[in-house]
Amino acid sequence: MIEKAQLENAEETLELGRELGRSLPVNTTILLFGDLGAGKTTLVQGLGEGLGICDPIVSPTFTLINEYLEGRLPLYHLDLYRLEPLDVRGITPEIYWEGIEVTPGIVAIEWPQRLPYKPPTYLEIYLEFVGDRARQVRTNII
Repeated sequence: MIEKAQLENAEETLELGRELGRSLPVNTTILLFGDLGAGKTTLVQGLGEGLGICDPIVSPTFTLINEYLEGRLPLYHLDLYRLEPLDVRGITPEIYWEGIEVTPGIVAIEWPQRLPYKPPTYLEIYLEFVGDRARQVRTNII
């Protein structure tokens, strides 16, 4: 697992996502941190490709949750940007990481700082600008 690296462009961000999609086990939750435009959705697009998902992966900013079920594992993509922590409780994100009402898979959450509670284990990925197109990525497993 990459602990810290520089991604020079969007293609490298996609490739990191593809690598994760090919290797992450079921019941992995990824918390994606970064400013607007830092590459969170791009990384999830690569994750979907690595999982073998053929549908276009789009940001769920207005739909809040997109479910992609046809890959190696299901992918649940949540975007909490427009929500306050109390609003997040209403969408019950824990059903995705606990696999209670959905088939267990990979959960990718953008803007996880809005979660009122976190899953018991997760992978944190931080994407930060380091130039016009380059990003620094840091990971942390909790």
